[in-house]
Amino acid sequence: MKLTLPSITILGLGPGDPLLLTRQVWELLGEVNEIYVRTQRHPALGSFPTHLRIHSFDHLYNQADSFEVVYRQIVEQVIALGRRTQGVVYAVPGHPFVAEATTPAILRLAQEEGLSVQVLEGISFIEPILTALALDPLPNLLILDALEIAASHVPQFPPHLPLIIAQLYSRQVAADVKLTLMEVYPPDHPVHLVHQAGTPGIKVEQLNLYEIDHSPFIDWMTSLYVPGLPRETSFEAFQEVVAHLRSPEGCPWDREQNHQTLKPYLLEEAYELVEAIDQENVAAMREELGDLLLQVVFHAQIANEDGDFGMKDVLAGIHRKLVSRHPHVFGDVFVKDSSEVLRNWENLKAEERKMNGEEQKGILDGIPQALPALIQAQEFQKRAARVGFDWSNVDDVLHKVEEELRELVAAKDSINQVDEYGDILFSLVNLARWLKIDAESALRQANQRFRQRFTYIERHAREQGKKLADLSLAEMDALWEKAKQFE
Repeated sequence: MKLTLPSITILGLGPGDPLLLTRQVWELLGEVNEIYVRTQRHPALGSFPTHLRIHSFDHLYNQADSFEVVYRQIVEQVIALGRRTQGVVYAVPGHPFVAEATTPAILRLAQEEGLSVQVLEGISFIEPILTALALDPLPNLLILDALEIAASHVPQFPPHLPLIIAQLYSRQVAADVKLTLMEVYPPDHPVHLVHQAGTPGIKVEQLNLYEIDHSPFIDWMTSLYVPGLPRETSFEAFQEVVAHLRSPEGCPWDREQNHQTLKPYLLEEAYELVEAIDQENVAAMREELGDLLLQVVFHAQIANEDGDFGMKDVLAGIHRKLVSRHPHVFGDVFVKDSSEVLRNWENLKAEERKMNGEEQKGILDGIPQALPALIQAQEFQKRAARVGFDWSNVDDVLHKVEEELRELVAAKDSINQVDEYGDILFSLVNLARWLKIDAESALRQANQRFRQRFTYIERHAREQGKKLADLSLAEMDALWEKAKQFE
């Protein structure tokens, strides 16, 4: 009886050991005369029936610049072969739908052309890896592609989940993967390299993350297993903690909060972070960043419960904004320096406002009224400068400061004095901007210096058994100068 096959038959060759070929695949190999394989670099091919003519697409790998081009060419040729009367039998390593880009593409094009397709399953590389590591994939094992990780700047997955990284086919790829992972994982994080999974030559190496690209056994059948970090390292796990606190079985105080009641804590945490930055206290910065992140997640959780938006919307919004406002990074726009970046930023924001029906919105709109006055003044001046409303040089700014001082001296009443004093502060902020000084930070540092020096005076007065009021101005001034020497 003549075998009747669909236009295209796609079969999985398993991980490598011929004994792991399925019975269905083996019986088909005995009934057909020819087969096209994506690559001949597969151990099972040596056990194929002797009458079977084997064609491969290996030559395409040497001609193309990328795997994407190779896979597209393979798909096109398989579809062309499928149009023949006898159709085509196409074989891929492992399982046809596990780490195999060509199978889904073939199915899509075949459906468009009305070509019939059958898929014969095979064991993937994953099952032998699980056996070698005595690992259960449930409940949360991740399976990722080495090239995707190598092309990233940071890992794009929750680090508390264990993962298998497939297709770690060269030491260079392993080195690139290692550098990406070490943005989150410690260099000595214990990992496993699994070589030749699904073949009699399977080998498992246990080593530290920083060592993986030194392995002499890496080849096209190498995968990497990375155990997860502690659960508290994951942003998603942190979201779960906040959601739990807000749940009926959570904390009564947390459940009572809303956007309004949390405002003081948001401001407090922001200022505590600023203080840690000013003090260059790395440990405090780490802690305060966590406290500030709590406020962000807390507000997002409340908004999600109210049906307004969720954390995914917050992340998606800022992601789109960063990408769209950096066409010189994520697009084909050229900028020569940071000033051109800022001008381009304002143009992009104007376009966004226009698309949102906000054509009349001014360039200073969007600067919060609740900002501290120095920061607000600096932001006003920065935005005006981006569109050319600025002094031509720093000398002109200095002359403006002097002019405002003279006007304060000449002010006749308290109302004018308030106005002129405000103008002096505003012009001093402008001078700070020209000198590339952050006015708010400079004043905070001056406040801190004053506090340290005055505390020094207080301490020495106590050590002398005196009260501050008992010291003369000359004595306090002498201690002040002494305090300056210790800075």
